[in-house]
Amino acid sequence: MTTTTARAQHHLTTCITHWPDLQDALGTPSKVASFGVGLRAYLAALDRIDEQAAEQERQRARDLRALERDPAQVGERPTPLRITILDTMQAIHTDLLECADAVAEVVQRQPMGQLPAGYPETDRARRAVLAMKDRHDPRRWKWTGPRPAAPYTALWLLGRVQGAPGPFHRLDVRQTERIAGVARSAAERIERALDISAERRTLDQRHEDCGGRIDVHGGEGKTPLAHCRLCGRVWAEGVVAA
Repeated sequence: MTTTTARAQHHLTTCITHWPDLQDALGTPSKVASFGVGLRAYLAALDRIDEQAAEQERQRARDLRALERDPAQVGERPTPLRITILDTMQAIHTDLLECADAVAEVVQRQPMGQLPAGYPETDRARRAVLAMKDRHDPRRWKWTGPRPAAPYTALWLLGRVQGAPGPFHRLDVRQTERIAGVARSAAERIERALDISAERRTLDQRHEDCGGRIDVHGGEGKTPLAHCRLCGRVWAEGVVAA
């Protein structure tokens, strides 16, 4: 198995397994209360006090602007997270469908044809049955009719990457790289939307003892760690290591 094939399989599997999580996040934005599940959630907790003060200032400014304009004017409304999740899901679905359409045009072989006249009738009848089954093989990719959902599309692409049996030619290097690129982009979008990707951020605040910059590492369900670049001190949940 090549590195490209392995990466494609990994990212497509991420799309399939985490799609239900995106669907769950559509209804109510997930709120991470525990320390260390998502780095964005953790950093948001660190900034909560400053953000509350900033929001108070923004609210005062909005109140002042409201006094100066027509009461019928539409005011500012925050965009719910579910819209962001929906946009992410639609973009991923579109990219996966376009990739599958393009790959199927190249690797999906034409349906079996009928035997020409001159062959024994029994052979022609047997061939007609085989041709019908081949034409209606459920593994075939279809360009018309209802489009398959994103998890099914990712599963179909995964089958092509793994060389699963069916009416298909094997992928060449270029086709595998194309699938791997689309799958990587889709998986990264999912991880960002669900805040489960491994990330590293540098905080604006500095270490109060030495003035060093503080890096925070987290994501992937791991407990975030804060590390001072200057003195090397490390912080974790309830733990400070010299």
